[in-house]
Amino acid sequence: MSGASTPNTEADIPEFKQIMGHPAPLWMLFMTEFWERFAFYGIRWALVLYVVAQFHNGDASGEKPANLIYGSYLALVYASALFGGYVADRILGYQRSILLGAAFMAAGLFAISIPVESIFNLGLATIIVGNGMFKPNISTMVGKLYKLADTRRDSGFTIFYMGINMGAFLAPILTQQLAQKVFGTDAMPAYKIVFIAAGIGMLISLVWFGIGRRALQGIGAPPPEQKSALRMLYVAAGSLCLIPVTNFLLAAGAEKLQYILSVLFIGLSIMLMIEGIKNGKVARDKVIAMLLIFVFNILFWMFFEQAGSSFTFLADKIVNRNLGGLIFPTAWFQSVNSIAIIGLAPLVAYIWVLLGRRGANPSLPRKFGLGLLGNAAAFGLLIYSLSHLVGADNKIPFWTLFVVYMLQSIGELCLSPIGLSMVTKLAPTRLVGLGMGGWFLSIGIGDNLSGIFASFVSGEHGLSVQSALSGYTFGFWSLLGVGVILFLIAPLINKLMHGVE
Repeated sequence: MSGASTPNTEADIPEFKQIMGHPAPLWMLFMTEFWERFAFYGIRWALVLYVVAQFHNGDASGEKPANLIYGSYLALVYASALFGGYVADRILGYQRSILLGAAFMAAGLFAISIPVESIFNLGLATIIVGNGMFKPNISTMVGKLYKLADTRRDSGFTIFYMGINMGAFLAPILTQQLAQKVFGTDAMPAYKIVFIAAGIGMLISLVWFGIGRRALQGIGAPPPEQKSALRMLYVAAGSLCLIPVTNFLLAAGAEKLQYILSVLFIGLSIMLMIEGIKNGKVARDKVIAMLLIFVFNILFWMFFEQAGSSFTFLADKIVNRNLGGLIFPTAWFQSVNSIAIIGLAPLVAYIWVLLGRRGANPSLPRKFGLGLLGNAAAFGLLIYSLSHLVGADNKIPFWTLFVVYMLQSIGELCLSPIGLSMVTKLAPTRLVGLGMGGWFLSIGIGDNLSGIFASFVSGEHGLSVQSALSGYTFGFWSLLGVGVILFLIAPLINKLMHGVE
């Protein structure tokens, strides 16, 4: 995009060719995100199982540290978006941040395929640093394709979200087949093939965006003062220096990391508030509303992200996966969420439209509240199944965990796609990338708490029916309580949003 300047105002947004009613570059971003999510979810099912098998000799006592490292990894993946958003806003521009982030992520994915714990941890740290430059900025790019008043904006984010979930659906199925049928067995999965396949997916994402970004016509390209190639080199060098720092944070433990993430969140909130105050009362109120939503978002993801930790051990040990002689692979449960999102997203979107025509469309805060209550319903089903449906084999029926994932997915549809769009509407114009980083930081804090919670569920000796029942009961009442609170304070948050929907 040499010679192109970055559009900074709505008047600067180009007249894009339209495909299926949306700007053509949306579909390029859709496929870029598809392959990135393929890489991310391709390893999701395998990480905790691999840590236990490779570094704890398959002993159930390894579940607790595996849950903690998984939660910390996810937390730093999302928290690093704070760094990536700042780099894109102030130093490098969005396009070059995405390219650099994709390169680092691919390198990290290949590194974790090496069965040495120190290299594995450095690989995770490299993925984290790369994801920080990739994830928040590609989401921000979607928002930059539309004017704020464009009624297609939310549906554009929903389409983009479908790309996320198509990649997430295919990845566990393909990587499980490669690991357990092609290059390994059910008893001895070839986990390194999972990580290599994910690395290849990330390289495809990198090449796809590198070629397709011409269609953006300057959207996300650096302004003239940021075009120096030296800036790219400086950021790459700085990112390399961040890898050992990130590795140190992974090794510090989830509890210490929680303090660090909390300080980051407070610092980010102060920066956004200062910018909001500078821009007047309305901008200030919008920032306050956004930060309140962030807090509830933390609590949602704390319990939702059991999918890659305690739910994986639940599926592996306590769920009866024998379907008439066919053993349903543990990995495939990771695809249920995506199936639900792909299948139910149009229905949920239609329900919002139908309610809107009748003047009964829930406000944004109440949609978030519905998300929390949907998550609570999933844990309520787990309580029932672990209390009343445990068979003689000490296992619960297959359908219960399947439905749990479906209920969580309905909750996710009520808040996650809307959340991405919300940030682009409520964040101060000059710090939209930082605001998106804050959104992902809130997810990261929730994910770190999810690892701590999952370690409590597994206990010192591995997951059992009783430990799962105790932990998931706590999850149910926590989600139910915060969901009700959000419903009650929704009018206050709506007032602070000043008409943003």
